Order: sequence, then structure tokens, then C-alpha cells
Amino acid sequence: MEIIELLKALILGFVEGMTEFAPVSSTGHMIIVDDMWLKTEEFLGKYPANTFKIVVQLGSILAVVVVMWKRILSLVGLYNIGGQSKSMKGRFNLAHVIVGMLPATVIGFAFKDFIDDHLFKVEHVIYALVAGAILMIAADKLAPKKPKVDSLDDISYGLAFKVGLVQCLSLWPGFSRSGATISGGVLFGISHRVAADFTFIMAVPIMAGASLVSVLKNWDTLSMDYLGFYVVGFISSFVFALLSIKFFLALISKVKLMPFAIYRLVLAAVLAFIIFL
Repeated sequence: MEIIELLKALILGFVEGMTEFAPVSSTGHMIIVDDMWLKTEEFLGKYPANTFKIVVQLGSILAVVVVMWKRILSLVGLYNIGGQSKSMKGRFNLAHVIVGMLPATVIGFAFKDFIDDHLFKVEHVIYALVAGAILMIAADKLAPKKPKVDSLDDISYGLAFKVGLVQCLSLWPGFSRSGATISGGVLFGISHRVAADFTFIMAVPIMAGASLVSVLKNWDTLSMDYLGFYVVGFISSFVFALLSIKFFLALISKVKLMPFAIYRLVLAAVLAFIIFL
């Protein structure tokens, strides 16, 4: 591949890594940057370009594994966090993650073709940015003043499932997986930081599965000629995600969701002005 094409992969990896953990939609930002400036569909093709936008997120997910490896190993009893004395049944474990990801997995499989064919467009991202901002504002305004859940180990299976239902909104590119799940968690009484931790842990199997499904679905349209593009994007997203994840986890506890909601509304207004006027 030419240098300019690999540079585009680097830029998209940067966009993904820096926005994956903030509730602003990394996929939405990649669609905006790509459709308006980079135009990767012109040399990759529509479906390989869409697949890239999903697979590149694995770099950010790997960053989650690196940063949160202790908690992830504890899910299956391979690491004891802080001298935990609770049994696997009595604390946050892999079953919570499975229950939480189940709704989005089922609906994602059912509507995968529709999403690929119709929602990977800037116009739809604009609507999703606004809808997600409204949910985030509602979460900050309507959430209990004192969170009922201030630890991952206090999340019940029923609560994990309810947050998972809200996460289904993130199947709409531009809505934001972290924005949907953090908002849902906060509305159900989970603290912002714990909701963010839950979101990132759930993202590991969800994004791995989504990437596998996208690759298998579009296998006939992929080519080894694209390998360098995918590898550069993956490495770029991993490096920049490592730089941003800890910063965001510290920030979300302080500023809540409102600043991100305002950013989304401003971005949607700017994009609407550019696209529709």
C-alpha cells in the first residue's frame, strides 16, 4: 500500500484510540473523519472500510486488557483483587459480563446487515450524537444523588442485564457504547467510575466478537493487500488508547457526563451545518 494510505490508517487509529473511552462514539468519529476527509472507501471498498472501523477497535480493547488485566483475570478466579474473601458467586465475575453483553449480542446479530448497509453514514451519526447527548444529560440530571452501587462487586445479574439493554442503543453508529452503558448504569444507581469500569470490561468480548463477525461476513471482499492498512490502524489505536484510558477514568468521576453531552451537541450542530446547509 502507498504511504498516504497507511497514514490514513494511522489517523483513523488515532481517532479511535483517543475517543474509544470517552462517551462521544469512536465509530461515529471515524465515520465523520473518513467520509468527510480520508475517503478510505475509495481504495478499500465499502465493506472492507466498514470492517476496518470495527476491527481497529481491537487495538483499544487490547489497551483495556493491559490496563485492567487484574480485574479481567479475577473474572475467572485467576487473580485475587485486594485479598477478596467473597466466592466467585458473591462478587463480580464472568457471568455478569455475559449477562450484560447478551442483549446487544442478540440484537447486533439480528440487525448486522441493516447497520452495515444504512447506518455507516455521517447523517445518521449526527442524529445519534444528539440522541446520545439527550440520554447522557438525562442520566446526570435524574441519577440518584448518592450512588447505590460504588463497586463492581455490588453489581447484580439483574442490574448487569438492564445496563446491557441500554447498551443496545450503541449499535447505532454515533451513539457510543460507553455513552449508552455509562448513562444506563448511572440512571440505575451505579457510580460514574464503576459504570465506566463495567463498560470497558464488557467491551472486550463484545468488540472481539463483533470484529470476528464482521471479518467472516465480509471475508470475500477482503484482501491481503489491506493487511498493512489494518495492522497500522490496530497499532495506532492501541498506543493512543493506552495514553487516554487512565486519563478518562480519572476524568469521568470528576466531570460526569454533561461536558461530553455538550461536546456531542456542538459537534452535531457543526456537522449538520456542513452537511445540510
